[in-house]
Amino acid sequence: MTTATEKLSALKSAVAGLNEISESEKNGFISLVSRYLSGEAQHVEWSKIQTPTDEVVVPYDTLAPTPDGSSDVKNLLDKLVVLKLNGGLGTTMGCTGPKSVIEVRDGLTFLDLIVIQIENLNSKYGSNVPLLLMNSFNTHDDTQKIVEKYQNSNIEIHTFNQGILTRMDGTLLAHGDVFPSLLNSGKLDALLSQGKEYVFVANSDNLGAIVDLKILNHLIQNKNEYCMEVTPKTLADVKGGTLISYEGRLLEIAQVPDEHVNEFKSIEKFKIFNTNNLWVNLNAVKRLVEADALKMEIIPNPKEVDGIKVLQLETAAGAAIRFFDKAIGINVPRSRFLPVKATSDLLLVQSDLYTLEDGFVIRNKARANPENPSIELGPEFKKVSNFLGRFKSIPSIVELDSLKVAGNVWFGAGVILKGKISIVANPGVKLEVPDGAVISDKEINGPEDLL
Repeated sequence: MTTATEKLSALKSAVAGLNEISESEKNGFISLVSRYLSGEAQHVEWSKIQTPTDEVVVPYDTLAPTPDGSSDVKNLLDKLVVLKLNGGLGTTMGCTGPKSVIEVRDGLTFLDLIVIQIENLNSKYGSNVPLLLMNSFNTHDDTQKIVEKYQNSNIEIHTFNQGILTRMDGTLLAHGDVFPSLLNSGKLDALLSQGKEYVFVANSDNLGAIVDLKILNHLIQNKNEYCMEVTPKTLADVKGGTLISYEGRLLEIAQVPDEHVNEFKSIEKFKIFNTNNLWVNLNAVKRLVEADALKMEIIPNPKEVDGIKVLQLETAAGAAIRFFDKAIGINVPRSRFLPVKATSDLLLVQSDLYTLEDGFVIRNKARANPENPSIELGPEFKKVSNFLGRFKSIPSIVELDSLKVAGNVWFGAGVILKGKISIVANPGVKLEVPDGAVISDKEINGPEDLL
């Protein structure tokens, strides 16, 4: 059996022949694989964990207001870069190509909305906020073609790849870390030379992840090197790490051992989670990456690329919080976390629960409940094309609490849904909800239930 040392030696030889990447990328990759093979792990002494105070997990409503003058706002924005993580494919929703080109609302894609938002900021304040897209080996070629349509927009768009591919023991290895990739691509030095100070990092499918001047102003005033946006958990949130204070620093903890779960459940401050909206000082990124100081927990993620099995070694950007000075969390409103991971999320954002203004998805004030309705759609609705085909128009859901739909169900136009609704077609039955139907607190299994 091949030893870890032999594997590493073979990998070094393979990586040495990759002429398309820099020496620093090669060294970073070897370092990551070496840590992975050694089984290195982060150990936390749970007895030392403390609840974070409001000084380190800052309530959003305590932030100072944004400066009034447009020249002050321009000065803020001219220090900012927006970076969207654009490595995911739309395959889970039955689409080909990058997920960011799925149409979200009014014929506009995730990427269209991101560009419109930043373009509006630049036009309004005369600023120059560039957009960076971090692609994966899956999305790079397609994205390069797609961004050409924005060449006449009032926005600079730059793309770079999140890592490299090489082979070890018959398996392709990849790595994709945002901070080393930013440095190794040459983008980081170019941005610093333009006077940029902070990067706002977010997933491209989070419609709530928009530039927030109050947050940016707070970080600049307080010289915080790193900020993680957190928000209170709801019943729908099963993923996402929480923040703890540990030996004088903030840590993101994604998994709590079973024996400690109950004590965490009872503490309000731990009922928050990482939205994956991050604000990071660019000089600090350069300092830490060049010192090889960002040693986060490694997450092995098996994937398939062009029919070839790939093991992607990833580190969570949120886990980097412990290495930055004056790192904080900000407990933000839920509106800043609106990810679209499935067609059930698409139903929410395409409905009358939201409107679109200047590229921003705005929640309808007519909804009294602060939480969104829970929506569960069956496999018949999983693909975007099937989902759109089964709705003549998206129903009104402003007064909906929960919706479960499964089986051969079709919706007419102008349908209004209220309260708690279950529409599960009996086997072999085609259920057609008629145009203009108003359904409230009902369980429907056959056509007779619609009368």
